[in-house]
Amino acid sequence: MSSVSQVHRLTVNTDIYMLNKVQKWFEGFQQFIPYRVWMQCNLVLVEAFTNVVDHAHQDLPPDTPIDIEFIIRPDEVELWVWDHGKPFDLKAQLEIALKRHASYETIDDIPTGGRGLIIAHRIADTLLYERQPDQRNCFIFVKRFAATPQELASS
Repeated sequence: MSSVSQVHRLTVNTDIYMLNKVQKWFEGFQQFIPYRVWMQCNLVLVEAFTNVVDHAHQDLPPDTPIDIEFIIRPDEVELWVWDHGKPFDLKAQLEIALKRHASYETIDDIPTGGRGLIIAHRIADTLLYERQPDQRNCFIFVKRFAATPQELASS
């Protein structure tokens, strides 16, 4: 793997059927990071994308863009997803979800509704949701890893 960052970008319309295009795009990164990390990132990407479509952009035109950026470094990846919806307080929503679902033993036991935030929180090394100067919101997920050449070859 190169010591230089790889930056990959995709823009799609606000349409749940674009998830297939997003997934096809993301499949191309399997060879660059450990498989487990790729699977975790893929899960977070699906959650973030569907939340933008279902919540942030629910009242916006279907041609409203969703911008996605995936940055690959030798020891970490970053997933950035921009939306044009009303901002929300990630920390507060995460606290609510964690309290609401505290009695469940595993993530699989948790019913839908807040589960995506809990999953992203548990997987991430850094998880942010920030309002940008251009009035967009950006979901930022960072995952660090230590990949050996054997891990990359077996993924």
